[in-house]
Amino acid sequence: MPIVFDLECRSAHHRFEGWFKSSDDYARQQERGLLSCPRCGSDDVGKAVQAPHLARKGNQRAAASDAPPQKPEGSSAVVPSEPASLQQAEAIPPQAVELLQKLALMQVEALRSSRFVGETFVEDARAMHYGERDAEVIHGRATPEQAQELMEEGIPVMPLPFPVVPPEQTN
Repeated sequence: MPIVFDLECRSAHHRFEGWFKSSDDYARQQERGLLSCPRCGSDDVGKAVQAPHLARKGNQRAAASDAPPQKPEGSSAVVPSEPASLQQAEAIPPQAVELLQKLALMQVEALRSSRFVGETFVEDARAMHYGERDAEVIHGRATPEQAQELMEEGIPVMPLPFPVVPPEQTN
């Protein structure tokens, strides 16, 4: 199985992916000067600094409380090291990338105390608003029209900035 590294052209700060057979394969190519930036051709290329993204099975627990933020157990949130659209953008200021990464982590934290209800989001939100069931923090799917209707009824809703993969579609 190949390893994918985020690489960066150090001279022009272009970011791109590199696929390698192994970490040793990357090291050999780096030593031999075989890596170059696909945008400007510079051979001054190295691994880009990024936040770690460690997948965890639902039955495994974090070993320490100071571990980096992970996908919450039973949640469908994904913490991107850098959104794919940013990797392909020509020139995005590093501050914008940092803000988007912080926003993604904030979404993960918000989803930790929320329950995914999927397609029943609209009905569940209404039932809680009108006292037909106990209130709780939920997230799920709604069309823009459905979300607008909820807001017109005085039901607070907010779109999530990043897509959420339903729990049944994750490992």
